[in-house]
Parts: sequence; structure tokens; C-alpha cells
Amino acid sequence: MVLSKEYVSYLARELTKKLIAGQFIETAKTPAVTEKVHAAMLEELTLEDRINDEVRIILDTYSDEMRKTGANYQEMFKKVKGELVRKYKAVL
Repeated sequence: MVLSKEYVSYLARELTKKLIAGQFIETAKTPAVTEKVHAAMLEELTLEDRINDEVRIILDTYSDEMRKTGANYQEMFKKVKGELVRKYKAVL
């Protein structure tokens, strides 16, 4: 993840404050809303990490075949990652 978890917590708190101040949302339970915003932000920010992990697993299963054919790991990583991004309809 590019951002630290502490910074994501800060962003969630600030975003919640701005949403309430701008009257985009109305709540009596600000901490609960902040937690939900924080969880949603973490989920979105860790998506690329999860995709990268899945790519590594896929490429590990084909490592012998890749060695035999002389396939470049970095190129294959990019191709498989692109396919998974399209599959999950992710925006990275």
C-alpha cells in the first residue's frame, strides 16, 4: 500500500468531518461513520496489493513452463495483472 495506515486513518477522519460540515451526510454517530469510511478506504487502497499477490500465485504455478519457454517474469507479471484488473474491473 502506498499510504501508511495512520495517514489513511487521518484521511478518513478529515473526510468524515468535511462530509458532515458540508451537510452531505447527517449522523449522530461520527466515530461509527469514520470507522466505515476508514474500512472502505483501506479496502480500496489494498486492492492493488491483493491483485499483486494473486498474480504471484498464478505465476508460481506456471514457473516451470515459463523457464522452459524463456518467458520474462516482469512481462508476464504485467500481462496477468492487466487481465486481473480487467476481470475485477479495478481502477489502479
